[in-house]
Amino acid sequence: MTMKEMYDVLVIGAGVVGCSIARELSKYKLKILVVEKGEDVASEGASKANSAILHAGYDPVPGTLKAMLNVRGNEMYDELCKDLDVPIKRTGSLVVAFSEEEVKELYELFDRGIKNGVKGLSLITKDMVKEIEPHINDTVVAALYAKTAGIICPYGYTIAVAENAAQNGAEFVFNSEVIDIKKNGDFFIVKTHKEEFYSKYVVNAAGLYSDVINNMVGAKPFSVHPRKGEYLILDKDQGYLARTVIFQVPTKMGKGILVSPTVDGNLLIGPTSEDIQDKEFKATTREGLNKAITVAKRSVDKFDVRKTITQFTGLRATPDTEDKDFIIGESDVKGFINAAGIESPGFTAAPAIAEMIRDILKDAGLQLIEKVDFNPKRKPVIRFTELSDEERNKLIKENPAYGRIICRCETVTEGEIIDAIRRPVGAKSLDGVKRRVRAGMGRCQGSFCGPRVVEILARELNISPLEVTKHGRNSNILTAETKKFLLEKASEVLKKEVYENA
Repeated sequence: MTMKEMYDVLVIGAGVVGCSIARELSKYKLKILVVEKGEDVASEGASKANSAILHAGYDPVPGTLKAMLNVRGNEMYDELCKDLDVPIKRTGSLVVAFSEEEVKELYELFDRGIKNGVKGLSLITKDMVKEIEPHINDTVVAALYAKTAGIICPYGYTIAVAENAAQNGAEFVFNSEVIDIKKNGDFFIVKTHKEEFYSKYVVNAAGLYSDVINNMVGAKPFSVHPRKGEYLILDKDQGYLARTVIFQVPTKMGKGILVSPTVDGNLLIGPTSEDIQDKEFKATTREGLNKAITVAKRSVDKFDVRKTITQFTGLRATPDTEDKDFIIGESDVKGFINAAGIESPGFTAAPAIAEMIRDILKDAGLQLIEKVDFNPKRKPVIRFTELSDEERNKLIKENPAYGRIICRCETVTEGEIIDAIRRPVGAKSLDGVKRRVRAGMGRCQGSFCGPRVVEILARELNISPLEVTKHGRNSNILTAETKKFLLEKASEVLKKEVYENA
């Protein structure tokens, strides 16, 4: 490998933290590489499966990294979402109490939030709660209202950050699991199953596997375990039941089971919270889903669980440390930086974590020279369903592909799918398209549009439909051409009959 292929910074992990770090560093004259074991941005870990909430910051213990970075990150999102053309809604959030004992805990959360510097916090009465949330149960006594909380699409935001980082020169490689890291003098050799990369600095943003990556390089060991949370998403006709994010009083296992609208108009219920050991166990269970439903009904009991359109499991990277705080800093291996154990409120904190990692790299010796041509804005995304009839007609005249509806449930056009594939860090799988334009996220969950999306992917990527996957690796949608398959089967039957009658 020649010196021309030496990277200044190699980031391991293309979740929201890794992509945010790449974008922050792309503001400077640096050669940056993001290495991801999955087939796409936000395709593996917590960035694709979480509560989709921008937390206000009243929950973390004052003085922790979680507290500081949560509040700072929350403040950054309005400008970031404007620049990156990402939908965001500042809905506010409620922590509801159903007894006088729980009201005492609201006061503790309020005091904690004030110490953390959270703005717009207030304790409100039952009548005020009912005014904000008319469908909340009458058993509510009081609530903590956080004005700055909001909702967002987590994987949509992560994709946007990655696109902008790529626009500004950051490179991405996918399907590349890191299997070894060695320090060689003043640089690192990072080995994947496919190839080796050289870099002066390495940033570990590998989520649930951040402990494995850290221990691989020989740094002071730590461990991270999965905390499993199961969710349900209900149809859009249930979305009216919550205007804000409705939490219950938190426990030592997390912020509890919530009821929340989504930016796309659905209703989200969950998560449960269960410590497990298997970092790949993402199955939903009847027990877990029933628990989510039962506890959620304590807050809002009017939702119709029969309107559930999908369920999913998210795994949070919980650090096995005494303080349970984020693990951020340069390790005892010089040049190896950890952004590890990033559980909730990690998504909210991500842009602030990126700033912190930038400063740590600078202190570690990385030279930061600002680019004069850094472009903070992502190319706007055309969302056909949000356009007026006049705008739609104009667009279709310019490009007829926008006149062909592929996903009926979410009104997604062929033009949008083509754009999602062709954009920087574009979609290469069925799920990649789904995360970018919502084709397959409606009531039928892709039953109608799936084959059409496969056809478009094959055409745009110049591959056989047999090579199109759901989410990379061994998830091919099709196994054989139907006519060829039937002819082969018929031939086998005929040969068997001839043999038996011989």
